[in-house]
Amino acid sequence: MPPHAHGVVGAAGAAWLGCLIGLSGAWALGIPVLAAAAALRRHARAAVLCGVLAAGVLSGTVAGVRLAATLSAPLPTSGPVDLSARVVADPVSSSFGGPRLLVATTGDPAGGWPPPGVRLVVEVGGEPVPVVAGDVVRVQGLLRDRPGRLRGDPYRAIVASAEVARLAGPSGPFFGLGNRLRALILERLAAGDGGSGAALLAGFLVGETSGLPEPDLENLRRSGLTHFVAVSGSNVAMFLGAWWLVAGPLGLGPRLRAAGGLVALGVFVVATRWEPSVVRAATMAGVVLAGRLVALPVDAWRALGVAVIGLLLTSGDLAVDVGFQLSVAATAGVLIGARLAGAKGRGGWVRTTLVATAGAQLAVLPILLLRFGTVPLLSPLANLLAAPLVTAATALGGAGLLLDAGPLLEAGLAAARGVLLVAHQASGWPQVGPLGAAVAIGTGGLLRIRTLRPAIALGTVAVLVAAQWPIGPPSVPVVTFLDVGQGDAILLRDPTGATALVDGGRDPLVLRSALQRQGVRRLDLLVVTHGDADHVGGLVGIEDALDVGALWYPDRQSLGDILPGVIEAAQRRGTSVIAAAAGHRGMVGGIAIEVLGPRRRFASENDGSIVLWVTGGGGTALLTGDVEAVGQAELPPVRPDILQVPHHGSATTDIDWLVATVGELAVVSVGPNTYGHPDPEVMAALDAGGTAIHTTQGDGDVTVRLCSPCPPGS
Repeated sequence: MPPHAHGVVGAAGAAWLGCLIGLSGAWALGIPVLAAAAALRRHARAAVLCGVLAAGVLSGTVAGVRLAATLSAPLPTSGPVDLSARVVADPVSSSFGGPRLLVATTGDPAGGWPPPGVRLVVEVGGEPVPVVAGDVVRVQGLLRDRPGRLRGDPYRAIVASAEVARLAGPSGPFFGLGNRLRALILERLAAGDGGSGAALLAGFLVGETSGLPEPDLENLRRSGLTHFVAVSGSNVAMFLGAWWLVAGPLGLGPRLRAAGGLVALGVFVVATRWEPSVVRAATMAGVVLAGRLVALPVDAWRALGVAVIGLLLTSGDLAVDVGFQLSVAATAGVLIGARLAGAKGRGGWVRTTLVATAGAQLAVLPILLLRFGTVPLLSPLANLLAAPLVTAATALGGAGLLLDAGPLLEAGLAAARGVLLVAHQASGWPQVGPLGAAVAIGTGGLLRIRTLRPAIALGTVAVLVAAQWPIGPPSVPVVTFLDVGQGDAILLRDPTGATALVDGGRDPLVLRSALQRQGVRRLDLLVVTHGDADHVGGLVGIEDALDVGALWYPDRQSLGDILPGVIEAAQRRGTSVIAAAAGHRGMVGGIAIEVLGPRRRFASENDGSIVLWVTGGGGTALLTGDVEAVGQAELPPVRPDILQVPHHGSATTDIDWLVATVGELAVVSVGPNTYGHPDPEVMAALDAGGTAIHTTQGDGDVTVRLCSPCPPGS
């Protein structure tokens, strides 16, 4: 960091600390800080720091009060409501029904409820509604007193089963132009058949990733490339570069171009939906442009410091926003890395890119480890490969869309698909936790010792090769109850390498991570026991991530909201799809799988769960889905070596059936929940019989050998 930037960066740190203090509720600390600022008025720098710190405390306090007011605003009795509101954020899809809108009420002229500014989530009962952020809408539905957050934004209550009618568009030039620009880009991308490449290009241009399959998003995260779809500094630079090209032939002077650039930034922020990274980058650029207006040069460090101070003092809750934290940390890391690379004066753009990317990765490392637990070890290399493709995709694709030039757009889409290919390959590279990160940083430090470099290089190559070496099949058939939180996902593996998966939990990203832990690259069979979200939600997009040989789902049962989409995706891929009823059989390598239920149509989706009898290597397992007492009563009498306790150990199980069925080992697939799973009476019945009990919440992935007796050493 250059010496002249120390003051503004220190002030930014003081503002951040003040906001954290204010958000914690310790607003009274601002009073002695202000007194210190007054006492130190002859020491300008110390007085400024104290003043900024006190302002940060005030900003954080205001943000905390605003949040508390949002979550505790008075409500009338729950029931039907008819109100007008302004849409705060674009509709988001929901796995459990129609889209959801975050709105802020515009007030009741008669002085009744609602007052203006109450934030609500609107759950639309049907198809997507043609509204965008800034639109004024009429909302009719059922009010429910359920405060919470939607994508980090707080809301007071939910309006369920709602009908939404658009009354007016957004006001103001920034909203109007920004929405038109966003709509133009998304509509032209949707008109073609660009697939995942088009969805990723939408992320590069306007930060819209809703069309990107979950496996692709997970690949981007695991390879350290997610920041490319979080519109940020490079996008702002390209956008302003395009403005400079447009303004050049108009003969505008530097100040007029800077003023026009400020207006263009406002449009850009609206078009990209004011994510924290966008706001940070746009504010930095705005500081630089404002400096040009008054003939005052502003370097990157000063721009970053002023932007952070201004944003935090305007909205103190940004201090705890992970997107803002990552954006600021990554920018500082890039600036430090670029300065170090420039100081060496050799290596060209490859070295500069690597050092700058490594600087960004090191800067965000503590945040990523705290938030996500792991980080990609070779992210700088993945970024080096992807960055030129991202630049090409953004520049060529953006120009092709705005100019309606097909060849340019196709070139941009091809570059975007190249980024996805890099992400797919790099997603399998090593991920490290806190210990691994410490070892990697220590290894980097040891590389400064010349005599150790050959040994460290050889050791690093050996570790990377070992990490990439595929996990071989087990020596005997095994059943692994995957830890996917509150849900079911059960993996069957055979010495031949054949693999089957029963259910997929609730979250595609969690399931993908669990399968990668087990080295699964293909599924010979996928069984979905029933349509509950905690069994099928994780399977959304599974066909894009893995090759699936066959799919079984329950015959003559209600399929819920998510399962039909999974079935349709499998059929499009040419996967063999079978509605399985009692008596259906199949083989996965040497593992035999037979469907014991459902034997008829049930009123309850849970009783309609597929129940599987699994045999292999002389051992047996009963996999029960969520079958309850009614369905249990119609199953044939069996006594397996391994029992999956039905419905996450809930009280819906018939205790007599459980005692008569359970053998030596029982496994409960369960995670943190508010349902009371597993039920104490169920666990007591298992314990009383001397059964060994495992839970995925307590033990993580539970792997059990499916053999009886098992060969020695297996």
